Amino acid sequence: MESLIAIAALAVIGYMIGSVKVIPQGEEGVVQRLGRYQRSLKPGLNFVIPLLDLVFYLDTREQILDIKPQTVTTKDNVTFDVDAVLFWKILDAEKACYAIDDVEEGLKNLVLTTLRSEIGKMELKQTFSSRDEINRALLKQLDQATESWGVKVIRVEVQEIKLSDELRRKLEAEQIAASEKRAKISQAEGVVDSIKLISQALQEQGNTKQVLKYLLAQEYVKSNVELSKSENSKIIFLDPKSLDEAVTNLIGIQELEDQGGGTGNREV
Repeated sequence: MESLIAIAALAVIGYMIGSVKVIPQGEEGVVQRLGRYQRSLKPGLNFVIPLLDLVFYLDTREQILDIKPQTVTTKDNVTFDVDAVLFWKILDAEKACYAIDDVEEGLKNLVLTTLRSEIGKMELKQTFSSRDEINRALLKQLDQATESWGVKVIRVEVQEIKLSDELRRKLEAEQIAASEKRAKISQAEGVVDSIKLISQALQEQGNTKQVLKYLLAQEYVKSNVELSKSENSKIIFLDPKSLDEAVTNLIGIQELEDQGGGTGNREV
């Protein structure tokens, strides 16, 4: 009799222990009774029916999903590798347990599909300057698609765009050519502005002849200095008398035009 009482007492104690479930903070439990969803268990002390209730534990903290590099193709048919990182968390334990078989695998495939779709709408150069736009588009579409899974996508970021060595060299060459082009345009604009300023200054000065002689002499000296820097250069010295005559002729033409007020042909 005592043995039976002891066995019964142990059974009761075991039943009571088995009915107690302590859920840690940051997790939730899903109770399945006889194959059907019964309820969700919140963090803290909970009671279930042993042998009838089966408990699944889910982590409800924010989690990180690292997407390995995948091959994508842009609108202009350029192929490269890109990877991303996804931050997400479970909001509804019941949906996360029953709406999809594997949440992480589903998120991974959804990110890859959406990423290929968004980059496929852009040209290569846009992908470098539009990362924020890509991230926002990914976040919007993923958040909408995962709502039925009881999952919240907090943020998604494209980490690195990996180009082939050949493509990288090509882009660098294009950037160098574009920089040189901008430099030449800027230099040409500077020359034009200088000519305008000199022309305006000459019109305002009364000693036009002396100013022109100074500017030509300055360019003459500068040209000789530049030529002297090269061993293969041939230095040609201009006769100062000829330089003075050239300035005199230039001034004479200008004075005749100012006196005549026209643009007809003249012989000097």
